[in-house]
Amino acid sequence: MENIPSIGKPVSRLEGHLKVTGSAKYAGEYEVDDLLYGYVVNSTITKGKIKSIDTSEVKKMEGIIEVFTHDNRPSTAWFDFQYADMDAPPGTVFKPMKDNEIKYNGQPIALVVAETFEMARYAATKINIVYEEEMFETDLKSNLDQSREPKKGLASMLKPPPPKPTGDFEKEYQDSFVKIDSQFSHGTEHHNPMEMYASTVIYEGKDKLKIYDKTQGTINSQMYVANVFGLKMKNVQVISPFVGGGFGSGLRPQHQLFMAVMASLALKRNVRVTLDRAQMYMIGHRPPTLQHTKFGADENGKVNAIYHKATGETSRFEDYVEIVVNWSNMLYPAENTLLEHEIVPLDVYSPLDMRAPGGSTGMHAIEVTMDEIAYKLKIDPLELRLINYSEIDISSEKEYSSKELRNCYLQGAEKFGWSERNPEPRSMKRGNKLVGYGMATGIWDANRIFGRAEAIMTADGKVEIKSAVTDIGTGTLTIMTQIAADELGLPIENVKFSHADSKMPFAPIQGGSFTTATVGPAVQNACQALKKKLFKKAKDIEGSFLKDAKFNEAIFQNGFIILKDEASKKLDISDVFHANDGKAIKSTNSAMPNPLTYGKKARAVHSAVFVEVEVDEELGTIELVRAVTAVAAGKIINPKTAESQILGGMIWGISKALHEETILDHNLGRYMNANLGEYHIPVHADIHDLQVVFVEENDEFVNDLGVKGVGEIGGVGMPPAITNAIFHATGKRIYELPVHFEKLI
Repeated sequence: MENIPSIGKPVSRLEGHLKVTGSAKYAGEYEVDDLLYGYVVNSTITKGKIKSIDTSEVKKMEGIIEVFTHDNRPSTAWFDFQYADMDAPPGTVFKPMKDNEIKYNGQPIALVVAETFEMARYAATKINIVYEEEMFETDLKSNLDQSREPKKGLASMLKPPPPKPTGDFEKEYQDSFVKIDSQFSHGTEHHNPMEMYASTVIYEGKDKLKIYDKTQGTINSQMYVANVFGLKMKNVQVISPFVGGGFGSGLRPQHQLFMAVMASLALKRNVRVTLDRAQMYMIGHRPPTLQHTKFGADENGKVNAIYHKATGETSRFEDYVEIVVNWSNMLYPAENTLLEHEIVPLDVYSPLDMRAPGGSTGMHAIEVTMDEIAYKLKIDPLELRLINYSEIDISSEKEYSSKELRNCYLQGAEKFGWSERNPEPRSMKRGNKLVGYGMATGIWDANRIFGRAEAIMTADGKVEIKSAVTDIGTGTLTIMTQIAADELGLPIENVKFSHADSKMPFAPIQGGSFTTATVGPAVQNACQALKKKLFKKAKDIEGSFLKDAKFNEAIFQNGFIILKDEASKKLDISDVFHANDGKAIKSTNSAMPNPLTYGKKARAVHSAVFVEVEVDEELGTIELVRAVTAVAAGKIINPKTAESQILGGMIWGISKALHEETILDHNLGRYMNANLGEYHIPVHADIHDLQVVFVEENDEFVNDLGVKGVGEIGGVGMPPAITNAIFHATGKRIYELPVHFEKLI
């Protein structure tokens, strides 16, 4: 039987049945004997000190085991760096219950541990806390005089600062035929994964822990726990096979993990701590950001001057930054640029990477500004992008490893029917609805970092692949299985991918669209190393026809080793195991970019987005009728899971443009809509015809698989495309996200 390659095939998620039947277990669902429950107590003031915290009456309640506060918290690591993690920005990482100081509203200040969750939650409301309040500032717009450049740290490697100025922006801008000067803003957004944040800690004795954690990085959580609590790394096991949504909120260890481990070690008991929905609004957010763009272009539409400044929110203790302003010059080859990014420290918790951090923010301002140029010059917005098309990233003066953005424009426009657009604003109507067409470009980094994987083949010819990588719902389990199956020449049902366990080979946090490009090559390399071991053992079998053959002369197919030029000669791999006394054969290998060559080219994934909106002329309500996203992302391992990722990003883009906004009362310093009833997200009735086009792109530079990530690219171009379509429909340019319909009445 001929082995049919699975890469490129729309294989359904291998864990799908477990999820839809409720069989998949999440961090807060594992059945554990003798389990205690912790409930976090949060500060009700924004800044100040705890004068007293009286837990005496609560401790007398039936079923209460202990109440931890800053007064009786067990000692933990002293140095700041021991609290850092793979995604920590420069600054001082927050240490829960370190002292009596309150740094932000909702700060965890106590943990009630009880025999039941309900008892712990009830007791938490009965603790008597006296505060000494201080003045605080939480409003970005009213504190711009405090803005400054962010500090540099290890995070700068993945989040580089803006490039240095080029040419003479001010002169070129003033001399430009068209000058566009625009101000943008978007409000706070919060991650709202369906699964609550939970950590179940099993105390196995002698400071040895097994932890089921909701995380996007098992080894990241393992390192954090070991460093903070002074444990040996080998004595901390973090497991997270199923994650009910992450979107960036699990990139850093959240404080429920700290609390659960602290209580478990102190009480020498099994402990679970789960955050409720409101408490999940206290663990990070996409920061509100203000942007200022000034683009200059000649009479033909060629952009020759680019100014882009972003000012974002951060906490008082960490300098959180995003890549907001770098994208414009990566797309459009202006020779005169001035790009700036500043932050304003406020009395809030540190912002946290949220799907396409910085990209979905910056591309909105960039692509709306480009749309303004197009209308000013009466040039088709698509044509304007083609006029300013570049095969190189002029900001780094490097050629792209691959760039099929031109075909994204052309194929996306054809699929959408862009040529049917009447260019005049307010010229297209459908009943009492104004109809608008809008488009925008998307770009995201195509990065990879270090990862490892192990391949184990047993005597029955089946293979297990191991990696500590998580699968946050992106299809990682399925595509890694596909990669391994094709590399080993096996049907997919003969390969098992085991993952999300910190005892497995190293994998980084899952985010930034680099997981497939990082772990995929590691899986590929481990399988190649396994094949070489099998081949070597096959050569050593007495009388083997492979004795004088070279490895590159053989292929592995359906459990046989076959000579390429003599297909009739094949060796059953089971014979290798028979000669090996039936013992499993394993190989561990790693993959990382070549530091000598990897930086020689720019690497990115691109998209072109086209949308149609209807705006009710009397009510101002907005409905996205249809959208097409054309994506160039190298080789697509699984079109089904990849399309799902793009569709999810498109929906989030709709949400960012039209729905999502967390309201912070600056008199209280508190988020007022910390629930899914008032924090608006799209529902089924908001989502209509969404289509994805994958543009063929061959990239032999990014990695041996030729793959680029698709997790972020689906979302970055949607907000500007939508607001551009709203302008086409109404003639009104909206610069604030989300778009409030009353501005269109």
